[in-house]
Amino acid sequence: MSASLTHHVKTITRRSFALLGAATFALSLVATASKPASAATPDEIKTRGKLIVGILTDYPPFGGTDANQKPAGYDHDVAVLMAKAMGVELELVPVTGPNRIPYLLTNKIDVLIATFGITAERSKQVLFSNPYSALSLYVLAPKSVAIKGPEDLKSVTIGVARASTQDTAISAVAPAGTQIKRFDDDATALQSIISGQVQAIGASNTVLAQLNKDYASLNIEPKFTLKEQANGIAFRKADTALQEWTNAFIAKIAADGQLSAINKRWFGVELKALPPMPAF
Repeated sequence: MSASLTHHVKTITRRSFALLGAATFALSLVATASKPASAATPDEIKTRGKLIVGILTDYPPFGGTDANQKPAGYDHDVAVLMAKAMGVELELVPVTGPNRIPYLLTNKIDVLIATFGITAERSKQVLFSNPYSALSLYVLAPKSVAIKGPEDLKSVTIGVARASTQDTAISAVAPAGTQIKRFDDDATALQSIISGQVQAIGASNTVLAQLNKDYASLNIEPKFTLKEQANGIAFRKADTALQEWTNAFIAKIAADGQLSAINKRWFGVELKALPPMPAF
C-alpha cells in the first residue's frame, strides 16, 4: 500500500465506519428482501405472517443502527410493537428521505415508520396515521454566525437533506438567491456543517442534541424555528383498513405507556402529549 493511500485510510473517522456499516446493512437487507409487499390489510399481513416496514438508518435516535449495525431507535421500537400487536414477524427495509414514498408506492414495503412529517403535499400521495412522534425543526448555525430570521439566510450557504421537511420549510422562507445545498441524507447534511462546507443547516432538535454532545466546540445553536413537525406512519392511498388499525394501535400504546417508555429510552424524558393531526 502506498504512503498516500495509507494516510487516506487512517483519516477515515469512526463515524465514516458507522455510515459504511449502515450502508452495508441496508444493501444486505435490500438484497434479501421478500417479494413485493402486496398485502394491503391487517388480515392479509397476518395471513402472510410478516409486516414489512420501511425505516431510516441514518437519523438517530429516531432511526439509526446499534454497535452491531442492526436497526435501533424510536421508529424501530414502534415497528417491533406493531408487528407484535399483529402477531407476525417483522422485516425491516432501509429507506432514505428521497426514496421513502417510491418504496411505499411500488409495494416494496407495507408501511413507512421513518420519521415522516405529516404535510399537505405528502398527503396527496400517501395516507397518514395519527401522529406517533414529533420534533422541532430549526435553522442551526454556530453562535458566531449572524442569523436572526429568514432574511439573513441569503448571506450564508445552508445545507439540508434533500426532500426532507426542513428542505421544504427552508425553500418556502429563504430569500431569492439563497445558496441551499441539498444532500442525499441527514447524516451527510450533518457532516457538511461539521466540515465547514456550509455555515448553517436545517435540522431537528435531535440533530442539535447530537451536535452539542459530540461537537460542542462548534457552538451550534438554533437561530429560528422552521416548524413543529408531527410524524405519522404512512400507507398507500388504498390501505384505509391498515390506517384504521394503526390509529387504534397508536392510541393503545400511547395510553398504556409503551410509547412513553420508548421516548424515555431514546430521548431521556417521558413523552409529552402527542400533537393533533394536522388539518389541511
